[in-house]
Amino acid sequence: MKPLIVLLGTFIISITVLKLVRNTIDYRLAGRIAMAAMLTFTAIGHFVFIDGMKAIIPDFLPLKTEMVYATGILELVFAVALFYPNYSVLTGWALIIFFIAILPANIKAAMHHINYQTGATNGHGLTYLWFRVPLQAFFIAWVYLSTLKQVQ
Repeated sequence: MKPLIVLLGTFIISITVLKLVRNTIDYRLAGRIAMAAMLTFTAIGHFVFIDGMKAIIPDFLPLKTEMVYATGILELVFAVALFYPNYSVLTGWALIIFFIAILPANIKAAMHHINYQTGATNGHGLTYLWFRVPLQAFFIAWVYLSTLKQVQ
């Protein structure tokens, strides 16, 4: 829920600032700014909640600590790359693949009631998937609209 609040809040602020500064609204730019803010926010969790993040990684994957750090760094790289026009298409597709790739971790967290902050089994459980899976699809659509869809 927090990433969604960061995404939408930053989007609204970006639209407002763009209107005040440029006297126009660039929804795609505001969308990329918002996605970059959200990715930065979620990346911080990879460095603050290491044990919890390790606990949600599917069991068959090795090097869990390294994977937590790597995905956090990758989110930061994506956040920066969103602002380089030459890389926007590549970044957009890479982010879509990334959002699909991390879905199993969210499914594991829900199935085993894992709290992503602590690693304890007092998380939200399966009802969380009713929110998380559509949210993941929303993030994918957001990336598509702000980086890949051609303006007509």
